Amino acid sequence: MNLEDVVKVTTGSLTARDRVGLQDFVLLEAYTSESAFLENLRKRFHENLIYTYIGTLLVSVNPYKELGIYTKKQMDIYMGVNLFELPPHIYALADNVYRTMLTESNNHFILISGESGAGKTEASKKILQFYAVSCPSTKLMDNVRDRLLLSNPVLEAFGNAKTLKNDNSSRFGKYMDIQFDHVGGAVGGHILSYLLEKSRVVHQNHGERNFHIFYQLVEGGEEDLLRWLGLQRNCQQYSYLVQGECAKVSSINDKTDWKTVRKALTVIEFSESNVESLFAIIASVLHLGNVKFIADSREDRNIYTNGQSQLLLLGIPTQVIQVGLTHRKIAARSEEVLSPFTIDHAVYARDALAKAIYGRTFTWLVNMLNESLANKDSSRKTVIGLLDIYGFEVFNVNSFEQFCINYCNEKLQQLFIQLTLKSEQEEYEMEGIEWEPVPYFNNKIICDLVEEKFKGIIAVLDEECLRPGEATDMTFLEKLEEKMAGHPHFITHKLADQKTRKTLERGDFRLLHYAGEVTYCVDHVLTIFHLQVMRQSKNAIVQLCFPTTEPDSKKRPETVATQFKSSLVGLTEILMSKEPWYVRCIKPNEGKQPGSFDDVLVRHQVKYLGLMEHLRVRRAGFAYRRRYQIFLQRYKPLCPDTWPNWKGTAAEGVQCLVKHLGFKPDEYKMGRTKIFIRHPRTLFATEDAFEVCKHELATRIQAKYKGYRVKGHYMRQREAATTIETCWRGLKARRERQKRAWAVKVIKKFIKGFMTRNQPVSVDNSEYLDYVRQNYLTRLKESLPKTVLDQNTWLTPPPIMKEVSRLRMYLNSGAHVVLHLQIKGLTSSLFKGRKENYPHSVSRPFVDTRIIISFHAFPQYSVPVVKYDRNGFRPRFRQLIYTGTAAYLVEEAKIKQRVQFNQLKGVSVSNLSDNFFILHIQSEDIKQKGDLVLQCDHIFEALTKLCLVANKENCINVVQGSIKFDIQPGREGFVDFKSGQETMIYRAKNGSNHLVLYGINCT
Repeated sequence: MNLEDVVKVTTGSLTARDRVGLQDFVLLEAYTSESAFLENLRKRFHENLIYTYIGTLLVSVNPYKELGIYTKKQMDIYMGVNLFELPPHIYALADNVYRTMLTESNNHFILISGESGAGKTEASKKILQFYAVSCPSTKLMDNVRDRLLLSNPVLEAFGNAKTLKNDNSSRFGKYMDIQFDHVGGAVGGHILSYLLEKSRVVHQNHGERNFHIFYQLVEGGEEDLLRWLGLQRNCQQYSYLVQGECAKVSSINDKTDWKTVRKALTVIEFSESNVESLFAIIASVLHLGNVKFIADSREDRNIYTNGQSQLLLLGIPTQVIQVGLTHRKIAARSEEVLSPFTIDHAVYARDALAKAIYGRTFTWLVNMLNESLANKDSSRKTVIGLLDIYGFEVFNVNSFEQFCINYCNEKLQQLFIQLTLKSEQEEYEMEGIEWEPVPYFNNKIICDLVEEKFKGIIAVLDEECLRPGEATDMTFLEKLEEKMAGHPHFITHKLADQKTRKTLERGDFRLLHYAGEVTYCVDHVLTIFHLQVMRQSKNAIVQLCFPTTEPDSKKRPETVATQFKSSLVGLTEILMSKEPWYVRCIKPNEGKQPGSFDDVLVRHQVKYLGLMEHLRVRRAGFAYRRRYQIFLQRYKPLCPDTWPNWKGTAAEGVQCLVKHLGFKPDEYKMGRTKIFIRHPRTLFATEDAFEVCKHELATRIQAKYKGYRVKGHYMRQREAATTIETCWRGLKARRERQKRAWAVKVIKKFIKGFMTRNQPVSVDNSEYLDYVRQNYLTRLKESLPKTVLDQNTWLTPPPIMKEVSRLRMYLNSGAHVVLHLQIKGLTSSLFKGRKENYPHSVSRPFVDTRIIISFHAFPQYSVPVVKYDRNGFRPRFRQLIYTGTAAYLVEEAKIKQRVQFNQLKGVSVSNLSDNFFILHIQSEDIKQKGDLVLQCDHIFEALTKLCLVANKENCINVVQGSIKFDIQPGREGFVDFKSGQETMIYRAKNGSNHLVLYGINCT
């Protein structure tokens, strides 16, 4: 199938591509068009596809809603997968950075940039969470993981705030190194912070808040803690919290966040004393903001009127605090003189002190986090850095801090271009492909404008701060206009004509948009007197933040701008030593509305984030590049020569494949390890051909798989049948062998027995003689004489059957003997195999009666018994007499109870070796006596006689365990039989109607 045929049959695939856009901007045909770029971004955004690649760079658009794409299942899907195998995702980028680090054993960093509210902080959190789940887990690593994750809410509480653009805006730059061991386990971390916006402590614009921790403490702090700190649960009481008139925010739950911070401090192992000292400092800053100053005309000085007692939380004496806030020391002729402040200067000094306290405390907090995250193992570790930096922004009036932020973004953009161009050129050179120059704006000229020695804006600012006299915004602007009037990227109000003014864009620093704020550059510099005051604090953290070892140099320290410039140089050196990866975050609208895409706002961000420049660099001649193995593995079904397996090298297979597909020479280049495709349409046609081919392959694979499944099922069935047959045949053979062995043994015994039949009984002939006896008795049973006296018709017994002759003689002795045998036979049928002690009775002859007694009726049988009372089961000696119609229980010729045979329901005996039996009597009259519980030493004889006399041969019931009987009509009792070594009779503990017979030897 050639490319022309594919184009005709891929309408559906192209329609889908048009709807959801391209996953990689590198494949955009009109890659130089901003409109095409925005259109692709808009399509994906409206389909909730917020991630798009530009090569390995990830563009992320804030959806302002939950998408359900950050679950544990999603993490599992993206683990161990190549970057372009699945749809773009921040997990894919994080996983590829991690696996590249492990494979190449080098260091990497991920630069996350964008405007405030674009989702930089959330992107950083998602990367940390992914590593927490995907990295190997041990007790130590889990501990490090928890500390890494919980360092975020602590830093957010102390370094983030609600701004007009973002409810959780990072007001400092953060760079975090995550350290991994040789198996990829997270074993440590380190945090660097940049330019905390300390001015927010004392001032907030309308609609903005101070740092989160102040509101969390006031709203969520425990009652005891607030009482100790002297705070009220009302933000309106504190001047530093209400200047923005936005103390309450619907999207922020300060109480819940307070609990999270307290838990995080515990996990990070902050001591209780450190936590108390930390919150004492936060409370002191709030109290400091409430200090007010009034003029005292008598002494020409200022004093503060409230907040004095609460500042004692820092452990500084009251008098020292009062003097420190209202005076300054002046050295005069080797003496120090206290000079009072004016009210404005006192307010300025108060705010400067508050910002210094908070700023140094924040630095201490970062250092404590680093101590907690520090890796104790000195072996070499690889590192992944996360840089969450402030975004380039433009306001109607831009503060000095915003100037520093935008300068930082220019430096990072310079680094970005340098690293991108370098990596691209290195790849082309390594692959042996000629590099084509890419036009782009080199912002080095802008960075030089800001940072150049003796000529840059920062140098002029430092010079202005150090010159004699009072430095003001206007003197600073005049100096800039004097030195930089001819610079193409610099303009001020004075230099700009109304017709030529333009909107501030990346690459331009027009100072008409910046308030001068020269004083801001030095307002963090405390006087020596203030330092001496703070060193008297008893607060452990304040003592560390204002150490006595800090030199009391009278030389003015570096300005904030110079310090920030130096820190950026250090950051650049860190980043240059690592491999770069990028996440560019974009804010789709100013109102934080889901589904809203503001073209003007997004276009502006695309421009100053340098996305079009990055795309042009990535498209420097070739839109697509892949290793030969990966390209061949994906597209080899399109060529019969490469499917299903290619025998040669991967490069030869790709060459064969593209030749079959009809690629033109100017559409691709073959590098040393990769194929480079120039136009996206060529790749799209190849991909569409693959989509068509997949359906054909799927059908063939299904057919093969179904055949494989059916064949496998048949083979398993056949194997199972063979196994069963083998087992069955083996079993039958073993049985047959055992049967034959038994038969041989029986035959041998029979022959041997026959040969020794006339000898005395021995092991050899015993079984044979038994067989002879059994055979004779069987034949005798079938041909018995009509009368026992008929001696002529008896079968002739074998020699070993002499006992038969004796039996015949015994039978001839009289009829009473025959009757006795018949009675014994009845006893056998009743009890043989059913009652344990029956065998002992066989050899004992029965008698007609056991006692001689005069009785008014003719007795047919009598025997002594023991009768047990129904109440209490006490034994009573009695005589049991049978007549033709009834059974009598007699004591000394006195009838105690009479039982008519027609009222006898049955007789119950146990299966054990006892001699108890129960006569069950049918009676419905409650006045009548109940069943009889009797004991008889001649139980078999007595019960057999009863069956004969009463003509009830089926009335005997042999039971196991327990027998129920009627004590009287309507009232039941039980006799329990148990085995034992000796005979015992007792009443059970579980009720008055239980008799327990315990024994096995009673007969």
